[in-house]
Amino acid sequence: MRTYTYTRIFFCAFLLCLMQACSSILGLPSDPERSTMGELTPSTAELRNLPLPNEKIVIGVYKFRDQTGQYKPSENGNNWSTAVPQGTTTILIKALEDSRWFIPIERENIANLLNERQIIRSTRQEYMKDADKNSQSLPPLLYAGILLEGGVISYDSNTMTGGLGARYFGIGASTQYRQDRITIYLRAVSTLNGEILKTVYTSKTILSTSVNGSFFRYIDTERLLEAEVGLTQNEPVQLAVTEAIEKAVRSLIIEGTRDKIWGKASENLNGYQALINDYNKEQEANVGRTVGNKFPENYRQKMSVFASVEAQKIKDDYVNAKMNVGGKVGVKYFISPNFNIEASGSYFTLENENIIKRNYLVPELNLEFLLFPKYRLSPYIYGGAGAMFSKYKPQYKCQVGGGLEFMIGNNTAIRASSQYDIGFKDNWEGMVNGKRKDQALRFAIGINFYLGNK
Repeated sequence: MRTYTYTRIFFCAFLLCLMQACSSILGLPSDPERSTMGELTPSTAELRNLPLPNEKIVIGVYKFRDQTGQYKPSENGNNWSTAVPQGTTTILIKALEDSRWFIPIERENIANLLNERQIIRSTRQEYMKDADKNSQSLPPLLYAGILLEGGVISYDSNTMTGGLGARYFGIGASTQYRQDRITIYLRAVSTLNGEILKTVYTSKTILSTSVNGSFFRYIDTERLLEAEVGLTQNEPVQLAVTEAIEKAVRSLIIEGTRDKIWGKASENLNGYQALINDYNKEQEANVGRTVGNKFPENYRQKMSVFASVEAQKIKDDYVNAKMNVGGKVGVKYFISPNFNIEASGSYFTLENENIIKRNYLVPELNLEFLLFPKYRLSPYIYGGAGAMFSKYKPQYKCQVGGGLEFMIGNNTAIRASSQYDIGFKDNWEGMVNGKRKDQALRFAIGINFYLGNK
């Protein structure tokens, strides 16, 4: 009995050590961390590396705040924490400083500044009565030639979600992801006449991922071993907001230089033409971008020809059905971006080992639906009818199938598919036995070549 107790204690200690080791391997925090400098985003370096202006521009920001009213999504009841940080004005002012293009002036808490200046004047008047009046006066406040307005106007939760998992005999693993999206609008307003000089907007995705593994197994009649491991990582919203704001400030500077709204500050600047050219290319490429940072293009043309290698297996009245290799060639004509009519011919072998073997030429006509015609990778489904010709009486059938197509070039795609053939009669091999119609299962991999240029 005592030995059994020692064994349990040893096993528990071993599991604790193993968990600690796994935590170190996975990079999980196990000790308190000291405070550090704030992290930099990729846009921070781009902002700081901009060429300097001829002269800095005095700029004011009264408020640049969350205009979404969005709360953090929660699966367990209400969550009254806001989804967007409430200090976005401060983040914008820091981005303006980092650009080295602007002189930001205090406007968010202007009342505090004016009160403090009034205290200074009162104190000087009280204790410096005999001093020169000029020495008692304060220098005037800077005034802004341009005001920045706007804010965080959108926070979209779960724009993309998904996951993948598998379990076999109590051993399983899974992964999940969720993508949110934040959108920033920023505009420059002239204090001279109130004209809106320029408006830009940027967006940034926020990614959350989770990886989990589990083990659940009976190792004996009354012994159950269960283990779990998991790791979740959420992209900080504050860093996402910072990067979007920094991107907006950089865009504002480059567009303002291109459109000559900064006056003398941007005249004859060296190095900016290359930045403007790159920015224009980014804008042109961005025309076709959709949610999820995807750039769909019309890869597929009106017509295509294809060829594939097939593995075929009959399901008929005899036993020991054998899988054989055949082929298919055909042509497709697109009646719309999603639908096409397919005409094809294939070589099909029906065989039951040591019983019957028969070869067929099979013309088919299908209507195919392509789910994402403007993306490189797209699933598709199809259905239609066909005939099976040999030296015997022709047989007729219908078929359904589906698969994936991936564009490897501007005109070339690889296709993988499976197809199920259903006979109208039970006599493909010349025998009728039972109520089930003859059937066949076919797997194919091939190439699809689109005719013409984009």
